[in-house]
Amino acid sequence: MALTAAESKSQRFLKDWTLFEKVWLLIFTAINIYLFFAWDDTLLGLISSLTGMLCVVLVAKGKISNYYFGIIQTSTYAYISFTYGLYGEAMLNGLFYFPVQFIGLYLWRRNTIKNKNSVQGEDVVVKTMNTRSWLYTIIAIVVGTILYAILLQAIGGRSVGLDSATNVLSVTAQIFMLKRFAEQWLIWILVNILSIILWIVTLEATGGNDYTLVVMWTAFLVNSIYGYYNWRKMAKKQGLAEEIV
Repeated sequence: MALTAAESKSQRFLKDWTLFEKVWLLIFTAINIYLFFAWDDTLLGLISSLTGMLCVVLVAKGKISNYYFGIIQTSTYAYISFTYGLYGEAMLNGLFYFPVQFIGLYLWRRNTIKNKNSVQGEDVVVKTMNTRSWLYTIIAIVVGTILYAILLQAIGGRSVGLDSATNVLSVTAQIFMLKRFAEQWLIWILVNILSIILWIVTLEATGGNDYTLVVMWTAFLVNSIYGYYNWRKMAKKQGLAEEIV
């Protein structure tokens, strides 16, 4: 009986995956595995990339299980970033993203929806922002980016401008994610674009071969665009009004 219940829950979980989500995950997984063998990439880079993709597609679907994969991705990515001298990325993932995964699990579990079309306790309630909240957010991002760039420069970091911008934007987006705001995805789009540039520049400068991370960030970018579309649709379906951060 327990096995039957588990199978039923698994089938229900996979049932609400769209064709786009399945194809997206399959294509980028295949690309990552190919690059792992073709470019003699590191196993840790492959693990970080694959768990990262699973994490973000589950976030785009509003699923709490994203945090389990996030725990693995943030810890491995922090180590890789540190080895390349991207101290901002390393600190962001090791000191912020990693512990935040556990906070997210707690907060999202307190704000789930339960209906016949979702796995119980898996789908999260979505909120949206207003114009004043966006104004405060932009000011905080600009100030934070300048100050953090100064700090990274002082400790001898690499590509401090890009590193600082991606970190400050990432922290902002992660906070919005914890608070379940659909607008998190607009910031994630910027983060992903900047991160792609950051890693291409870094790998070219250092001669590194972790190009699966570039694929990972490209996959994140595609997922962010889809995530914004899907979360706006979820918010409309849930009939929620705009709220202030």
